[in-house]
Amino acid sequence: MNQSKEPNDRNHALARRLGLFDATMIVMGGIIGSGIFINPYVVAQQVHSNFLILGAWAFGGLIALAGAFIYAELSSQSSASGGQYVYLRDAFHPSLAFIYGWTLLLVIQTGGMAAVAVTFAKYLMELGGGQASDTRAALVAAVALGVLTIINCLGVRAGSTTQNVFMILKLLAIVALVVFGLTVSGASRGAATTVAAAESSPTIWQALIAFGAALIPVQFAYGGWQTACFVAGEVREPRKNLPRGLLLGVLGVIAVYLSVNFVCLYALGPQGLAATKTPASAVMRLALGERGARFIAAGIAVSTVGFLSQSMLTAPRVYFAMAEDGLFFKSLAKLNRARAPAFAIALQGALAIIICFSGRYEQILNYVVSSDVIFFALTAACVFAFRRRTPANNANGAFRIPGHPLTTLFFIAACGAVAFSTIHRYPSNSLIGLAIMLSGLPVYFVWASMRKPRGTGS
Repeated sequence: MNQSKEPNDRNHALARRLGLFDATMIVMGGIIGSGIFINPYVVAQQVHSNFLILGAWAFGGLIALAGAFIYAELSSQSSASGGQYVYLRDAFHPSLAFIYGWTLLLVIQTGGMAAVAVTFAKYLMELGGGQASDTRAALVAAVALGVLTIINCLGVRAGSTTQNVFMILKLLAIVALVVFGLTVSGASRGAATTVAAAESSPTIWQALIAFGAALIPVQFAYGGWQTACFVAGEVREPRKNLPRGLLLGVLGVIAVYLSVNFVCLYALGPQGLAATKTPASAVMRLALGERGARFIAAGIAVSTVGFLSQSMLTAPRVYFAMAEDGLFFKSLAKLNRARAPAFAIALQGALAIIICFSGRYEQILNYVVSSDVIFFALTAACVFAFRRRTPANNANGAFRIPGHPLTTLFFIAACGAVAFSTIHRYPSNSLIGLAIMLSGLPVYFVWASMRKPRGTGS
């Protein structure tokens, strides 16, 4: 009974200072990191033709768009900060929501932030002519994370403005990559238009497995749009602006990703793309020489720090929501003078810095995809739970998923296929990720038992 009041109290305490443009930039900033500059070669190693490579990125975009439709409906019905945590809590059970927040803190968000911070540090040091040793990279990464932690503690407006600036700069870098990439003569394309011709024709099952494997890095590159829902409590008119921001942001990223991959294939061809681990740099080197390679390296550095800025802005709101529910450290629910959850932000920054120095960030990243897609599917299932309870919910103007239940089931099935491909290809890493996820269950019961004495009755 008391629980229904808590989200409203929480949202009045948080400052609603973000508009549609901010929401759209947060969606795009949560997706576009360093992945689009690097992951195209991983996809090209799995499928070996222009059609299948672009098809994998287009299909990944459809999955992301279906997910955006789902989160648009969910966010149009709730104005509480916390996103997936809130949806899972209200649709199913607080224990499932807690496990999500626990996994987000230990694996999904923090490990990803540490890996991206170190990537940023290495690109920055190479641009400065320094030696990118692991220790120096960790130090630079820690400084970047520390600065972003402080900025976000100054309030949601400061964090959002910083994120918006980096988002615009990374879009300019991507536009430059596409424009200059189209000036390349494409001489290298003729080297191999069909890599698969030299191989024996794969069976249908082998082709499906290869396409599924290609979707793993694609899904990783498309991930992050859902984090915009974490800051629902700080968006003006969230039931209107969040759904619009989700759809505009995901559509914009699909256009960006297909453009980048088209240019990489145009300049390098499928075999050339599969042979380089730095496709964006290879394209810019062909177009402008070493000066072009250095330019795109600067663009990647900006893109990675922009992703970190977005992560620092959004993820702490989940831990804040958990603490508000009495399921995490009480201090994480406190707001500072800028009405920002400073303790939750500091926790996110501190753990990411620790993982940077541990050198385990790449290993932790390997645990992410299997856990992430499972929670995507569970969150999509929230739509069925909410619609069953309030079938006439359309009266309040909530967004409705086009083509539901087919589009919702498509998203759930796609998540299941990616989870299967991940577990099939990386069984040990997937099992470790699932073990970390399930370790949150006993921790939940500890926090829940500590919360009971504070209740006002059953």
